[in-house]
Amino acid sequence: MILTDVKVPFVDLSWQHKPIQGQIEEVIKQVIKRGDFTLGKALAEFETAFAQTCGVRYGIGVSSGTDAIALGLKACGIAKGDEVLIPANTFIATVIGVIQAEATPILVDCQPDTALIDLEAAAKAITPKTKAIVPVHLYGQMVSPQQLLDFADTYNLLIFEDSAQAHLAQREGYISGSVGLAAGFSFYPSKNLGCFGSGGIVITNEENVAQKVRSLRNYGAPRKYFHTDIGTNSRLDTIQAAILKVKLPFLAEWNQARNQAAKQYDRTLNSLQSQGITLLKNQSNLGHVYHLYVIRLSQFLASHRETIQQKLNEQGVQTGIHYPIPCHLQPAYRYLGYQPGDFPSAELLCEQVLSLPMYPGLEQNQIDLVSEKLWQIITKY
Repeated sequence: MILTDVKVPFVDLSWQHKPIQGQIEEVIKQVIKRGDFTLGKALAEFETAFAQTCGVRYGIGVSSGTDAIALGLKACGIAKGDEVLIPANTFIATVIGVIQAEATPILVDCQPDTALIDLEAAAKAITPKTKAIVPVHLYGQMVSPQQLLDFADTYNLLIFEDSAQAHLAQREGYISGSVGLAAGFSFYPSKNLGCFGSGGIVITNEENVAQKVRSLRNYGAPRKYFHTDIGTNSRLDTIQAAILKVKLPFLAEWNQARNQAAKQYDRTLNSLQSQGITLLKNQSNLGHVYHLYVIRLSQFLASHRETIQQKLNEQGVQTGIHYPIPCHLQPAYRYLGYQPGDFPSAELLCEQVLSLPMYPGLEQNQIDLVSEKLWQIITKY
């Protein structure tokens, strides 16, 4: 059903783009005037600015968040035959990134109250081939940095952060992307910091890792026509970098708006917990940047999730599901050997989660409307 009267869209980028439209148009004109569309001036400037904002030394723009994981892991020394721990509850790009790095993804379950990777489960999956862990800072909340560092130290593993949903998220004094050896981000348009197409970045404090990613993203060539690595073509376009550089100074403010919107959701939805709505735990307070605001439906309500979504849609409220099928049950990855029931928490989450509208500029009356319509619908069951 196509709505002509959407009262609360799932994502609305107009609020953040309208005030800076003139600046964006100007930097695009500057790139066109210079003609440096690939590996240009604005890219170098954005890479430096983003890395510094995250508290690290180097940033290397690539064409997507998926490539950020794949090239980043390769640059960190992950190779064929190595095993990499990742959560079963993540977007499939995490799995693809590990596979494209020629490593073997080893999936583990998640914590049901936060949806983040379960490190106790991860410890049980370690073998002599395990070389790394890719914690996914899911929905905008970081996995505990201290627990990650202790885990990596105990089992002698490197940490590569999947920060695709956690731009400038903070926890325990760390900024997302500053905990491990390196990290990958996505700049898909709906991300907390999004470009006008596809893009990503690898950040790191290690010069050798940065140099390796620069080579891998550009045909394996540290300089033109001199190929020391088997690389690929994965460069963040200069125009996209210029747009991102304009938006970057506003990111902290936008994240704060998301966090405040989430707190309003918490207040309005709290009374629905007795009706079968469970709120995921925020263990980061203001450090949670809420790329998504996700709730859990009770087992009974979950059996009606599609109908609940449809009825909300009819009332002008758009919703999403992140994610309806866990990675290990996706048809393309059955060859990894996992079966239904292997990761019960992740499987249950996929059946129960519902993502509500979340973006900077979401107004209190819109949040109240979402909560009111949700209450009207679920109390009829």
